[in-house]
Amino acid sequence: MPFRSLNSRMVEAQVLPGQRLFSQRGAMLAYKGEVSFTPSITGGQGGVMGMIGRRIANEATPLMTVEGSGTVMFGHGGHHVHVIELTGDTLYVEADRLLAFDGSLQQGTMFMGSQGGVMGMVRGQVTGQGLFTTTLKGHGSVAVMAHGGFIELPIQPQRPVHVDPQAYVAHRGDVRNKLSTAIGWREMIGRGSGEAFQLELSGNGTVFVQASEEKL
Repeated sequence: MPFRSLNSRMVEAQVLPGQRLFSQRGAMLAYKGEVSFTPSITGGQGGVMGMIGRRIANEATPLMTVEGSGTVMFGHGGHHVHVIELTGDTLYVEADRLLAFDGSLQQGTMFMGSQGGVMGMVRGQVTGQGLFTTTLKGHGSVAVMAHGGFIELPIQPQRPVHVDPQAYVAHRGDVRNKLSTAIGWREMIGRGSGEAFQLELSGNGTVFVQASEEKL
């Protein structure tokens, strides 16, 4: 169920009988045809256990199930929207970045502490990003939101990419991440660049970076 970009801030999805998609609640802008919108109790992300994990972390993002026959236009808050096509791989994305995605995708929740141990947990507390990250796997489309548009940076073996944690949106591939604190005394006392923490991604894949440090 591919999404079609209408402009930089809106996408359109064709809803077919027997298929479904999930979207963030309040993201429907307009639709044509016989389409129903139902609140998704489990959030469409990892079933009941995923929902419990997110509620414990206070990171549950309410979603709705979209079904029927017609065309639906999505957008939210005037944010830029980027469509990512999955071809059997996994996308790791902050839950509040999800605008809409194919219901056929396998959904799960990953605890960030499993990537970087304690530093994974520190990342969640210090940078304001979640301890739990949504995973989407399979063949299908995902519409993701960001401030100011996206760039895609390749991550290659022996060539890690460092990203401002506030600018990080998502990543895909065989990638490990950790929070690095490559700072000196000048940064500690407020005389440096202010980039006290960096998210280091290594391995083989792609990271999606927004053109802003502003949260959604």
